[in-house]
Amino acid sequence: MDGDAPVSAARETGWRSVPDAPSLREVHGSIAVPQDAGFWRKLFAFAGPGYLVAVGYMDPGNWATDLAGGARYGYTLLSVILISNLMAILLQALAVRLGIACGRDLAQACRDSYSRPVTIVLWVLCEIAIAACDLAEVIGAAIALNLLFGLPLIWGVSLTALDVLLILFLQHRGFRYVEALVVALIVAIAGSFAIQIFLARPDMGALVAGFVPQTSIVTNPEMLYIALGILGATVMPHNLYLHSSIVQTRRYTDTLASKREAIRFATLDSSIALMSALFINAAILIVSAAVFHGTSYESVADIGDAHQLLSPLLGTSAAGVLFAVALLCSGQNATLTGTLAGQIVMEGFVNIRLRPWLRRLITRLVAIVPAVVVVSLYGERGTGALLILSQVVLSLQLPFAVFPLVSFTSNRHKMGVFVAPRWVQALAWTIAFIIAALNVWLLYQTAVGWIEG
Repeated sequence: MDGDAPVSAARETGWRSVPDAPSLREVHGSIAVPQDAGFWRKLFAFAGPGYLVAVGYMDPGNWATDLAGGARYGYTLLSVILISNLMAILLQALAVRLGIACGRDLAQACRDSYSRPVTIVLWVLCEIAIAACDLAEVIGAAIALNLLFGLPLIWGVSLTALDVLLILFLQHRGFRYVEALVVALIVAIAGSFAIQIFLARPDMGALVAGFVPQTSIVTNPEMLYIALGILGATVMPHNLYLHSSIVQTRRYTDTLASKREAIRFATLDSSIALMSALFINAAILIVSAAVFHGTSYESVADIGDAHQLLSPLLGTSAAGVLFAVALLCSGQNATLTGTLAGQIVMEGFVNIRLRPWLRRLITRLVAIVPAVVVVSLYGERGTGALLILSQVVLSLQLPFAVFPLVSFTSNRHKMGVFVAPRWVQALAWTIAFIIAALNVWLLYQTAVGWIEG
């Protein structure tokens, strides 16, 4: 087949039907890609979706495990963060491949491939996971507002409903505005932690050594538990649905050559973006290790406690403020992508299309209502338990997103010439089984802990 020949027919041979409508139709193909431009202009054209995905890897739900890991075990678990990030890069690259090569997002692919009952079950599980993730962002943003301005948690939770209006405004202006806001917030988070690392003055030798895996991670049960918490919550299930959709906002052509180029640049975009997530997650652990490890505060794991202790231990009030600002940006960032993912999975799995403001309001209310109830009954103490619960729910749903993705992208009948290479398939299946096993183990340990507690 010629490099400029249409690939629609070849692409559709493995699927039962053509998608009823493109994913996120209001912004589908809305961003032009220059055809006769150099490398950097094309990379800029494709830059953006990877950063929307990356925010899911630095959300408030991950902070507790990073804080606990650094405080208790120093820099040892940096290797776990690195390995987790490499796994995420591969899986997100597969989501890019599916979306561009097949012209459908992961939810649409599931609806086309599975029976109606299976599709409904997958949809419900994904909606629960999105609500759980949104719950973590709502709580994180509320805690940050409380730390910065003394705003009561219940008011902070309620204010997060305004995110819906911001998303609608930005998307109406153009998808590039959504991407620009996300990148700006990531820069703010990274800048805050860069300053905190400078203030904390970590042991650079121990820091570098921390990226080398240690046998103690496996032999120490308590360290292994935290390591599994970091690894198990790394790949957000809704990010796989989200990424396979938003890469289609670029206006590439329906030819083999154009799609190959789109896959290459979109994969590069997501890989670069996820390295920023690696820096931020590592930075949280590094600051925690430098400030709390080896002191009487090694047991700190609560976000509020860490904020209170950073300023006196580092000798400047700016440390606590920067920590809270980063937390607020993290929470706001992840809510932007969570509501988009909610729209994608509802349209993709069950072909129900609601007005964007109504869909996002429903998603946000599902998260706000339990947060308000828990904050009202238990205060800040309850938010910590709710954060843990949200991560357990995400862990439960993850295999139901990873296995279909790896299955589709390994299927030559569905992917045609864009099927994943054999070595990628082998690595992806290995990662899928590792993630599933670790999440089951983490769920078991969490259940045992609750029963014993």
